[in-house]
Amino acid sequence: MMNSRHDRIFHPDAARVRQAFNRSAESYDRSAVLELEVMERLLQRLDLVRLEPELILDAGAGTCRAIPNLRRRYPASRILAVDFAEQMVAAAPPPVDGQHAVCADLGRLPLPDDSVDLVFCSLALPWVADIDRVFGEFYRVLKPRGLVGFSCYGPDTLYELRAAWSETDTDRRVLDFPDMHNIGDALVHSGLAEPVMDAEHFTLTYRSVRKLLDDLIDTGAQNVIQGTMAKLASGQNVRALADAYERFRHHGKLPATYEVVYGHAWGPIEKRARPAGPGEFRIPASGIGLRTKD
Repeated sequence: MMNSRHDRIFHPDAARVRQAFNRSAESYDRSAVLELEVMERLLQRLDLVRLEPELILDAGAGTCRAIPNLRRRYPASRILAVDFAEQMVAAAPPPVDGQHAVCADLGRLPLPDDSVDLVFCSLALPWVADIDRVFGEFYRVLKPRGLVGFSCYGPDTLYELRAAWSETDTDRRVLDFPDMHNIGDALVHSGLAEPVMDAEHFTLTYRSVRKLLDDLIDTGAQNVIQGTMAKLASGQNVRALADAYERFRHHGKLPATYEVVYGHAWGPIEKRARPAGPGEFRIPASGIGLRTKD
């Protein structure tokens, strides 16, 4: 990975991230090529485990594109889709029988302890400020021997953009995507058992830096950088960024590398006691019922 001594790490700001994803709700699906590919690959990994879930939590569901595949794999299951951006939830297709979508924070899930058989979480973890708290919530709601399956961006993600930014704006701070070892430590610390992880790299190609920035905006991912995308995308800034990015051009295209970490872990058979936190709102799993037709 290419790092600059000028890079300063920052972590996601929940309010800014929520605002970005709300603004991208209508454009997300047409630009989320990589996100959909990663989602499919995470779904395929479910074929390697035997599971008959009663309740599935789609954590960080976005526009709920994973739900049709989850329904095909587990037709008897109920599915609760959760996302903290209300406009993303609103942009999802209308719910069908056994499916429900709510707007909630992954760090404070509206579910009781030991109520979920499968937590499916595709590329939501890069945008949370406290991954330990989220894994702690997954542990809390997961039944003994329930499964968490997730994907997350790793530190090599957008290293070309990181390097080009460091040449054009030494005061800019880049998002600290967690590495596989840190994710594994967070899983173990939360109490989840038998973690298994692997990683792969994807390279998207673009004609111009402008198109890359447009994709980041359309998918709500502009928060890879602190500061407003509008400032970055101003004429002078984008020209300087484009000039710095040119050294990566290959066969006429500009590459954008993404490192994706996949993992799964299990709810332990014997779970440690965990007191309820202050101000938590929970609904019983039985309350996630079937949607009645008019």
